[in-house]
Amino acid sequence: MAVQQENCETNLNNPKTQIDIEQQEACEEKDFDYAQRAQWLRAAVLGANDGLVSTASIMMGVGAVRDDIKAMIITGFAGLIGGACSMAIGEFVSVSSQLDIELAQMKRANSLRNNEEKNVKYEKENLPSPFQAAAASSLAFAVGATVPLVAAAFITKYKVRLGVVVAAASLALLVFGGVGAVLGKASMKKSCLRVLLGGWFAMAITFGMTKLIGSMGLGVQ
Repeated sequence: MAVQQENCETNLNNPKTQIDIEQQEACEEKDFDYAQRAQWLRAAVLGANDGLVSTASIMMGVGAVRDDIKAMIITGFAGLIGGACSMAIGEFVSVSSQLDIELAQMKRANSLRNNEEKNVKYEKENLPSPFQAAAASSLAFAVGATVPLVAAAFITKYKVRLGVVVAAASLALLVFGGVGAVLGKASMKKSCLRVLLGGWFAMAITFGMTKLIGSMGLGVQ
């Protein structure tokens, strides 16, 4: 593996070396650092799942004690805004901490190298971006949260509205699970099933617990 990497670097950096197009493309692809892109992709997929599950669960919770569509939509929208802000702040803090650690490690490592300036410049370009991760996570959360909101917005019948929220959330969970499987090169079936069951569990627990509290006379009148 090390020899192959060295050959790629030699061929790409030496203009006199004759290599075919396929070999050059393979070297360029191998030389490309996917860590930077993977950071915001991960944040986006997780953000979309969180937005969908949390907002749908909140709406199901409200639906357990109130059949008013206005209460459900307003509560869901508040969950969207609050959750998106929370995801952005959390992701920014998390990736910033990761960035500080990687910069410190890079500084120690480069102090032992002769071509420090060149290495520092290359490695800094491939470090994760806190702002990019925060923006991707926040936007994805909002996109995921929009699914149950749109699904319930125009349905006045109480029981039908709850069913549509669950159905729309389930479909979106399958889609997000599939995307996550593709990005992570994991089993499509396992990924989709895991995400779907997790979403159902969250909605069921929220609905049941809120229903219980409402039956004790602590619900919103």
